[in-house]
Amino acid sequence: MQARLQDRVAVITGAGSGIGLATARRFASEGAKVVAVDLNPDAGKAAAKEVGGEFVAVDVADEEAVKALFDGVVERHGRVDIAFNNAGISPPDDDSILDTGIEAWERVLKVNTTSVYYCCKYVIPHMLAQGKGSIINTASFVALLGAATSQIAYTASKGAVLSMTRELGVQFARQGIRVNALCPGPIATPLLMELFAKDPERAARRLVHVPMGRFGNPEEIAGAVAFLASDDASFITASTFVVDGGITGAYVTPL
Repeated sequence: MQARLQDRVAVITGAGSGIGLATARRFASEGAKVVAVDLNPDAGKAAAKEVGGEFVAVDVADEEAVKALFDGVVERHGRVDIAFNNAGISPPDDDSILDTGIEAWERVLKVNTTSVYYCCKYVIPHMLAQGKGSIINTASFVALLGAATSQIAYTASKGAVLSMTRELGVQFARQGIRVNALCPGPIATPLLMELFAKDPERAARRLVHVPMGRFGNPEEIAGAVAFLASDDASFITASTFVVDGGITGAYVTPL
């Protein structure tokens, strides 16, 4: 595989599973030095060991911990070239607005949105000092579409990530920092398969809207992240980068 990320230092939050783990593998295969960040030490250590990287246990909703993460990466490795701000949650008590309590709302917004704010806030100064960097924030196709099967806090959190990313991409474009929002469609991660795909009826209700007729896989998203992180995407910033099997472009899907 082409080593587009050779010797670049890449920080991935939520690296222990799903899209984060697939991206850690892809980054490493393209030559990057991976810093795998996860709240779960077993999953994070396993990911780091597999890709020959470094594990750092961080609660991304803790501002001081996030600051220490990026300061530490620069202290140990000299720079941080790529930040894939990917960690997030989708708890079962986040449902219709009629049923979702304020505690669930605030917890989801803190982990999914405030953490991205912290990660950007504390990595950008290091990238400004370097004069270059790529930030990829995980939003979602639900930031672009409405659903009758609502997860109101999750949807709101991803919409906020999308808007914040656009703002940062514009603000820092002339200082060498690219900031893009990744919007995956429904992906066969352990979380999604547990929430939706165990029940064939619930899975079918979603898949009928996907022109490709299937869930995506984490490796397909990792390929998009690697592209955005690389110089192949050198003229792409403040973008809404959609990888969704066509769902946001569909009106009527094939039978």
